[in-house]
Amino acid sequence: MKVSSTVIVLSSLVALLGAIAAATGLFLAADGAPFLFTTLHGQTTQIYGQGLYQYDTLFFGAGFKGQDAVALFLGMPLLIISIILYRRGSVSGRLLLTGILGYFLYLYASMALGAAYNKLFLLYIVIFSAALFAFILVFSAVSLELALSPVPAGLPRRGLAIFMFVAGIVTLVVWGAPLVAALIKGAPPDRMDSYTTMVTYALDLAIITPATFFCAALVLRDNSLGYVIAAPLLTLIVLIAPQIILSTVYQRFAGVPFTMGEMVGPVTGFVVLGFIAAWLLFAILTPGDSGLGQNGRNGWH
Repeated sequence: MKVSSTVIVLSSLVALLGAIAAATGLFLAADGAPFLFTTLHGQTTQIYGQGLYQYDTLFFGAGFKGQDAVALFLGMPLLIISIILYRRGSVSGRLLLTGILGYFLYLYASMALGAAYNKLFLLYIVIFSAALFAFILVFSAVSLELALSPVPAGLPRRGLAIFMFVAGIVTLVVWGAPLVAALIKGAPPDRMDSYTTMVTYALDLAIITPATFFCAALVLRDNSLGYVIAAPLLTLIVLIAPQIILSTVYQRFAGVPFTMGEMVGPVTGFVVLGFIAAWLLFAILTPGDSGLGQNGRNGWH
């Protein structure tokens, strides 16, 4: 596949501006204090009141700190590495870049559409746009290239398909059940608080969940597109795991009330999913007889 200078420029823009956005959110002086706010639904919620996320709720404002830490210290180095590998022309590098761009696309789509307005709103829009078009260009190019080659023997097939299907079902239940329950009760969903809609729920149910099912079906049919779709989905799960851990830590220190079960359950679940996703992603990307980096006439190279 021909290396695209447009992809490199857009990906580098995501890395540069994303680092600025994450560092600002993480290190901006946290003056102020939490305060109570009455929502449009007549409920009382606690607003973070500090730093860049002063107008977000205590739960999300503190959680964004953990998100910024993962983006800055894990996501950014991986993005830089993937850009370098992409420039070298390896299939693994292209798929890794697709995965990391997918993560930043998801992250800054969420910030641009869901976070309370702050001084970095325009920056979120630029990162969102750059990640979106870079992702489209890489995803479409690698999909077309791999479609011309047979799927290498030894790639995870049944295990990957089962994992994707289970992940889709879990996401559907975890996000869908509270929305149905809220609809039946005629009340806003939990954690809606001062926000006007549930952006994360919408993105996960409208995009992520169907993508996992499509991925599982394509992988079972030995369709190379399934593995291309798997790359960003697995990368997202891998990076969400440490994000959940750090966000929970920041939220706990900020004073968000959690029971032990509310802390241990999600953290343990995402850690397990993260390890499985990392193993599957490694099996797909690792050069050799069973990975996408293998050389030979009968597989991707």
